[in-house]
Amino acid sequence: MGRRCVQVGDDDLVSPDTGLGVWLGNAAGGAWTVDFGNPAAPSILSGFSCFIRSNGVAWNLLQEIIMQQKQLLAALLCAVTPLAHAESEAMLDEVVVTATRFKDKSADRPINATIISRDDIQQSSARTLPELLAGQAGIAMRDFFGNNAASSTVDMRGFGAAAGQNTLILLDGRRITDSDLSGVQWAAIPFAAIERIEILRGSGAVQYGDGASSGVINIITRTPTKMGGSGQVSVRGGSYDTNEVQASGGYFTGEVGVDVTASKLHSGGYRANNSNDQTNAQANARWLTEAGEFALKLGVDQQTIRLPGARTVQPALGIDQVATDPRGAATPLDYASRDGGQVALEWQQNLAGADINLGLARRTKNQKSYFDLGGFPTYRDGDLTVDSFTPRVRVPHALGGESSLVVGVDVHRWDYAQRISNAAANIAQPINRIGMTQSNDAWYLQNTTHLSTATTLLAGFRNERIAMSGSDTYNAAAPGAFFGSAAPAGIFSASKNAYELGLRHQFDSGLAINGKAGRSFRFANVDEIYESGPAFTNQFQFLRPQTVDGLEFGLGQRTQAASWRATVFSNEVRDEIHLDPFSTGVGNTNLPPSRRQGIELEGRWQALSQLALSATYGYTDARFISGIWPGSAFTQTNVNIAGKHVPLVASQKVNLGASWAVSEQTRLNAAASYVGSQFMENDEANTLGMKIPAYTLVDLKLVHQVGALQLNASVNNLFDHKYYNYAVSSQFTPGRFNAYTLPGRTLFVGLGYQL
Repeated sequence: MGRRCVQVGDDDLVSPDTGLGVWLGNAAGGAWTVDFGNPAAPSILSGFSCFIRSNGVAWNLLQEIIMQQKQLLAALLCAVTPLAHAESEAMLDEVVVTATRFKDKSADRPINATIISRDDIQQSSARTLPELLAGQAGIAMRDFFGNNAASSTVDMRGFGAAAGQNTLILLDGRRITDSDLSGVQWAAIPFAAIERIEILRGSGAVQYGDGASSGVINIITRTPTKMGGSGQVSVRGGSYDTNEVQASGGYFTGEVGVDVTASKLHSGGYRANNSNDQTNAQANARWLTEAGEFALKLGVDQQTIRLPGARTVQPALGIDQVATDPRGAATPLDYASRDGGQVALEWQQNLAGADINLGLARRTKNQKSYFDLGGFPTYRDGDLTVDSFTPRVRVPHALGGESSLVVGVDVHRWDYAQRISNAAANIAQPINRIGMTQSNDAWYLQNTTHLSTATTLLAGFRNERIAMSGSDTYNAAAPGAFFGSAAPAGIFSASKNAYELGLRHQFDSGLAINGKAGRSFRFANVDEIYESGPAFTNQFQFLRPQTVDGLEFGLGQRTQAASWRATVFSNEVRDEIHLDPFSTGVGNTNLPPSRRQGIELEGRWQALSQLALSATYGYTDARFISGIWPGSAFTQTNVNIAGKHVPLVASQKVNLGASWAVSEQTRLNAAASYVGSQFMENDEANTLGMKIPAYTLVDLKLVHQVGALQLNASVNNLFDHKYYNYAVSSQFTPGRFNAYTLPGRTLFVGLGYQL
């Protein structure tokens, strides 16, 4: 919605609901005072971005301030925007937290940032968070089943099979990319709980460390900010026996508030043996103090899902299950479950001009899985716990111009335990019992200097150290233990540095240029170091840390009716960590050097007062610079892969969007996406002769508002395109591959009510 102004009476103590605004207080003796930075002042009106008192003295004083402080008040006073959908670009001027880990503006910093607003989320036809993110420039997704984002991966700037460990995902500034290969539990974050999403491309390694090789995505949940109570309930149902209910509510007194969200979903799934049941609940509590606040965040999630396996294609034998039986199940007995919980406490305070933030958090996860493996079953029961302590401080200073320095420490402690048996009934007497402890300790600093009103310099540095210790116990007397071994105990430690240097300048025309250079790193996780050697004996395979050296240059401009941005980037990857169970010497490896480079274009245009258009284009060239691929005795060995394409990276990706306000109550949104062809996993030599085909999808969503009631209907994959975006080639049978087919046309209808 556009910003609005309202006049209020003389005795009201008010501030913008942004927490920044203008508080006119009646001081002793009848004189008026003006406070532009009182976060504790209560907001008695919600939905308004500025307030003007009707008292004559105050009004005259405010007029004088407006004349003297135009730039300051311009951010607070009314700026009407005709379409809510167009507000996401405007939000680049709003307060964000990802770039500095403090509330700050992103528009004047040399970072490539995109903000997806709550309005954008509500209007989007995307069914899941990965689908929503894939609508942005430079971001792709892979999905195994198309069932509520189970086993989905987001890939930023072309990391292919290892994308899940190279794009760092945060929830309210805390990492939810874990120290294993289970992936982010996207469905544990219902849309109703999300306030906005902040995307930093090519940045974040200084602030967040390990795993931010391609950038950071920060999902920020709702916190109580509006006076009084509010609530919303919604239901949705559609194809493949899918039904979902979400409910949220909150209450805020002006000093203390709470916001709660809960959801429950069931889906039978497009594939056979792919039913999915998901339950989530989150609660955020907030207590404002005179110069700061306390925040408490709680969350639980539970998922049970059946796993259908792949569809096999081998043209030489006339096998094509993708065409003949795309919905079938190769593994009708396989399943998995996941239970998670989190608690976080955060204290923020301003002391003598310095902003202090102290954060404590614990997150737990239990995962169970069963794989029949053709009559040689494996049952796994694993627990992962991570405790974190993340103190930081931001200090303003005048060295080199108007500046601020952020200094922080990150302490993470991981505890991983897994039991492996042949059946759930025998897990108390496991065949293997694996334990791993991991500590990550880091310090960092980042300085931002405004060299002038138009030029900003950013510089940051981080040092992070990891220490891992692993143990494995094998019980030859356990049920099913006819062949196996224990990995010898192992320890590992390493230290890596990250840096970032960026410069931004904005011309009087509004054109802005950005340049940035930086280094990021990644450590191997616990699943990547516990594997089998060439003799199929278990071992801890500690790998060298990965480094990425990146360069980026961007141009952008915003006008009242349009905005655009163009970015050129190049990332050189050394010692890339790769799960490699398909090659000779079964296990993991550091890949030969590679380079990801490309172009990202994005734009929005308010073509008419009722019509907003958007488009993004991404070109990614991901290739190995040099090196020999060991291959397999069954196919080819020792293949020179210099100049070969990195698998699972599409070179071309296009998104088109339109939002049409049919009437004041009705809006129609359309989105089309094209993803180019890509080499399959395990085809680093690019010799399979087949690729994952290109595909185009079209989605529609109609939203109609009647008072507090909202009705919506959506169609995804409108033209019922048959496609898949993940496939792996066989290392043992030339010309054979497995693919994971995704849903055709799906229909959903929903109903929501604002309390």
